[in-house]
Amino acid sequence: MCKKTVLSAAMLTLAALFPCLPAVSQQKPIVLVAETVIDGSGKVLHHTSILVEGNIIKSVGASIPAGAVVYNLGNLTVTPGLIDTHAHILWHFDNGRLADAGEPPLQAILHGVDNAIVTLDNGFTTIQSPGSPDDKYLRDAIARGIIPGPRILTSLQPLMADSGDPDKLRQLVDERKAQGADFIKLFASKSIREGGGQTMTDSQLQAACGEANKLGMRTLVHAHAASAAKAASLAGCTSVEHGAFITDDVFRLMAERGTYYDPNIGLVLQNYIANKEKYIGIGNYNEEGFADMVKGEAIVLETFKRALKIPGLKIIYGTDAVAGAHGRNGEEYIARVQQGGEDQMTGILSATSLSAKSLRLDGEIGTIAPGMQADIIAMDGDPLKDPTAVRRVEFVMKGGTVFKNVRSARQ
Repeated sequence: MCKKTVLSAAMLTLAALFPCLPAVSQQKPIVLVAETVIDGSGKVLHHTSILVEGNIIKSVGASIPAGAVVYNLGNLTVTPGLIDTHAHILWHFDNGRLADAGEPPLQAILHGVDNAIVTLDNGFTTIQSPGSPDDKYLRDAIARGIIPGPRILTSLQPLMADSGDPDKLRQLVDERKAQGADFIKLFASKSIREGGGQTMTDSQLQAACGEANKLGMRTLVHAHAASAAKAASLAGCTSVEHGAFITDDVFRLMAERGTYYDPNIGLVLQNYIANKEKYIGIGNYNEEGFADMVKGEAIVLETFKRALKIPGLKIIYGTDAVAGAHGRNGEEYIARVQQGGEDQMTGILSATSLSAKSLRLDGEIGTIAPGMQADIIAMDGDPLKDPTAVRRVEFVMKGGTVFKNVRSARQ
């Protein structure tokens, strides 16, 4: 899914609004004391402490050093910061409708800031945004520390069937890398509102993913059709997104080839349906398309249940959050566990270490361990027992900076 905006002209104004807003870093060591820690590797630790120095986790289980700032998280459950591998961070509503390219650029970017803040506030410290050339301005502003938000990876403008022949697609992949894209997004099928049929040819996918692999870039492929998912996997693409109509034989192929699968079953369709009046009449958001999305809820759930039974299939955590869904990224976990039957620990690992690996950031994020980025959250309740605990995030640290703390710290 993709929506173009024109935001670059707004960034100087945005910078003027936040001229001296550095990330609030802590010079003293920070110690988080917790009764329960789900560390992202599959382990559950009890009655332990996490020592943070700067933006890095220094140790787990060590004694509290003199002069450290201590956050006693009590009976909250601590996990690594959650990761959403598919969220359209700039999508938003304006005056009760999906905003379009005619919106004032400053207003558009400020809505993006809103989305970033609410996403971080709800425990997602890293997201991947596939499909907007203007994501990079928000990405870079957050990285500079002038505004709060999750770590953002972006594809910039995606590539489609009509983007060109194989040679042209290779050229465009090169251009995206030069423009600062973190990965390449490919639309290989129609949307579920249009039946999901394959659009990009096998040779187009081979060219785009082959060139990206040569450059060391990842590729995310929007592919509902089984044929599109098969072609993407055979082409060496990194992940298949959505995949409503993927068959078991294609899932087995993806498992054999190490292709990641990002199903998106718990938020995106539900959000569209709940906000129908804000989308209806725009592009292919018509009555027929909404009827297909209503049918699609059962289809994607059944597909997800089949995917869980495929040995070795790497199912990562993405929501396809669009306007109306930001900050509710945790609903995907609840749906996967409560409706899809996914094991709770498997779901947590999907949203942490496995998704980090799919981003090639598993040496930096996704687990609570010495040397990792201090992306740490805490929620009221244990998500291994009560999946809805992900709705109650009370503490958020990203890169050693505390952005949310319902409980107070002591010196």
